[in-house]
Amino acid sequence: MPTPMREFTAAPPGEDDYDHQVFDTLLHRYVALGAQGMNRVDYGAWKSNAADLEKLDGYINDLQSVSPDALTRAARFAFWVNLYNAQTLRVVLAAYPVKTILLVRSSFLPIGPWWRKTLRVSGVKLSLHDIENRILRPGFADPRLHYALNCASTGCPVLRPKAWTALSLDAELDAAARTMINHARGVTIKNGKLVLSRIFKWYRKDFGASDGEILTHLEKFAEPDLAKEIAKQKAIGGYSYDWSLNGKGD
Repeated sequence: MPTPMREFTAAPPGEDDYDHQVFDTLLHRYVALGAQGMNRVDYGAWKSNAADLEKLDGYINDLQSVSPDALTRAARFAFWVNLYNAQTLRVVLAAYPVKTILLVRSSFLPIGPWWRKTLRVSGVKLSLHDIENRILRPGFADPRLHYALNCASTGCPVLRPKAWTALSLDAELDAAARTMINHARGVTIKNGKLVLSRIFKWYRKDFGASDGEILTHLEKFAEPDLAKEIAKQKAIGGYSYDWSLNGKGD
């Protein structure tokens, strides 16, 4: 049995937010709209800039010195999502050039970097898997978190060119949901069947207990024409996912 995780999400309201300006500046510098109508990361330029690599390291180190319990609920959410996304960028940059994050692994771990306990917050060693599945999912119980996390893949919800903050968080999560659902990598109709991102399969219970509930979730964020098509469907027809790197030119 694994050791139970410390509960990070039950703290009373606290400070309004943590200053994510360093990460925000880096994202503005290296993330931009690119191929397939989605945001792409210029890993090559970032990798060649030692000062900006150090800034990313420093930002992640600074986050690890923060007690998330001192933050408000919205600020805690932003804290964890930014830490996840920043660490994902760091592991890809360390391995770059690489065609997919699935190749970022070591001989004693499954494919990908998600199980490496390379972070420590409030004295607890954490992996990316821990942040997503043992902190964010049970602690916030909001399916929109899956539109905020980025796994450095083309099939993933896009990495925003700015850091997440507590300010306007609800509206920005809605916007992230709309961006994913209204793009072909999120929802598409193929041969009359509804094909979804595998995210809706991997985390099915977060979006609904049945196909019908998942379709209702999708309709909420779909543009009118897509919503009409979804409404015609009685079940999910299939899933797809693109694990290629979300890099500029990759």
